[in-house]
Amino acid sequence: MDALRAGRAATVGMLAGQFGVAVGSVSHHLKVLAEAELVTDAPELARDRRERWWRLVDPAIRWSADNFDDGPATLATLSAAEAVGLERQVELSRGWLGRDDQTSGYAHAAFSTDAWLTVTVDELNDLAREIQEVLTRWRMREAGQPPAPAASDRRQVFVFARGFPAEP
Repeated sequence: MDALRAGRAATVGMLAGQFGVAVGSVSHHLKVLAEAELVTDAPELARDRRERWWRLVDPAIRWSADNFDDGPATLATLSAAEAVGLERQVELSRGWLGRDDQTSGYAHAAFSTDAWLTVTVDELNDLAREIQEVLTRWRMREAGQPPAPAASDRRQVFVFARGFPAEP
């Protein structure tokens, strides 16, 4: 899903090559994601009938426990999904911190931010919505526009923010 979020659309072969896994494995995972209505095929990108492209249904994925029933199995699944997501965010963050390139413009532009806020549930929902709107606006800003002159200087960056009750 990260590859589809970053690259917008891909074929099974492209994804298999990117991750060094079998085409059949990628195809299976895409079918599972399609059944969950997280990905859909993009037939307009295919050059012929044998080629099949996939894209995320919505690259702005946000969910909460309120979207599901509160049965014990569901709660355990949600907890595991949260843990996997957090592990991925930490893995990407550690990769950035352990890089060799300490002097690039990106090294100086990269940021980490956090804040302690006192909010209601509704305010936390508003904050999450506003953050998602900002990320969506930045992700979609090139849609329908010709590439900028400095596009070759652009690199993909990973941005994440989390908000949850905790004590300092």
